[in-house]
Amino acid sequence: GLHVDLSISGCSDSDGEEMYSLDGEEKWFADFINHRGVEPLPSFIDHMSYVEGTYEGAVANQQVCRSDLKNSLEALKDIPLEN
Repeated sequence: GLHVDLSISGCSDSDGEEMYSLDGEEKWFADFINHRGVEPLPSFIDHMSYVEGTYEGAVANQQVCRSDLKNSLEALKDIPLEN
């Protein structure tokens, strides 16, 4: 059958999120506070593990996201609310 695969990546000035899920079940997320990737599925199920470097990739994505956010805020700061 068909499956729903979802990836979320986003940031703010002070926080960020990177998460992967399949069929509504969270498979992996980046724990930026404890500096590690987390696979929250219980040990009794057969699940795959993410490759080494997935967490480091999430950290790099956050740096790019914050840079993009800063550039966008600077570009939009002088645009009037009404034309």
